[in-house]
Amino acid sequence: MTKEKRQIFVFLIFALVLLTIPFLLRESYLLNVLVFIGIHTMLAVALNLLLGYAGQISLGHAAFFGIGAYMSGILTTRFALDPWLVIILAALSAAAIAFIIGFPILKLKGHYLAMATLGFGIIFYIIFNETVGWTGGPSGLSGIPNLQIGGIIFDNDICNYYLVWIITIAVMLLSINLSQSRIGRALRAVHDSEVAARVMGINAWVLKVQIFTISAFISAIAGSLYAHTMTFVSPTSFGFNFSVELVTMVVVGGLGSIYGSFLGAAILTVLPEFLRVFEDFDIIIYGLMLILINMFMPGGLISGFQLLAQKVALKIKGK
Repeated sequence: MTKEKRQIFVFLIFALVLLTIPFLLRESYLLNVLVFIGIHTMLAVALNLLLGYAGQISLGHAAFFGIGAYMSGILTTRFALDPWLVIILAALSAAAIAFIIGFPILKLKGHYLAMATLGFGIIFYIIFNETVGWTGGPSGLSGIPNLQIGGIIFDNDICNYYLVWIITIAVMLLSINLSQSRIGRALRAVHDSEVAARVMGINAWVLKVQIFTISAFISAIAGSLYAHTMTFVSPTSFGFNFSVELVTMVVVGGLGSIYGSFLGAAILTVLPEFLRVFEDFDIIIYGLMLILINMFMPGGLISGFQLLAQKVALKIKGK
């Protein structure tokens, strides 16, 4: 079996397992958690394209998630626009914002870029909090309608599960294809060395802006899905802590790995259920996870599992 066929086979098995889970799990709570994992996977994939492939840090990515959620909430509740149209408008708006701000801030590198994206995220968090007439302020925005296709209304856990995961699987497939294309190779070249990439004729600055825009587009779609499945949004879901959590998902799962984004999202979505006893100290746990992963498993869990599998295979062959 060739490498390409093996990758297609693995992805089909992965998608098939995800789509059969509702037949095995009937508990509403577990399905709801899996819906969150799907939304977080989409966000982690979006950030991984920027951080894992292009090597550009973002500590304000929750802002694009919030833009998608609030645009969907406001335009459907206050202007009664079609939710599917609003999802497209929200994604395009987030992409336009990313494109505009990307040109100046992506000239920065390292901690300067991190601080710039952090400032961007804080600005939008303040906007979500202070524009009470539109967003509901700290109290949040409720009454957001569920999505609907024909006579099918996505107002229960099973319907929401399939809605979120079908879109998430599509995003993962497109991201895998992107990572293996000429653009993906160019992104990895920029990640390794911008100087070397420029020598090869790659416009690193424009390429970084493009992937930043694509990442924002995907994040806003995730935000819209979050708004329409939860039917309520509040600023606390789009603050700095969640941006740090997204970075942790990507690093824990594996930089430059789409499947790693899923693994990191799954772990970091379930983990808070076990960290409730720490209350507001969960951000410290995430920080420690980042430190330990970078020290002992810099390639993330996916890379660690691959190395372990290789060692086991070598031992089996040795016998």
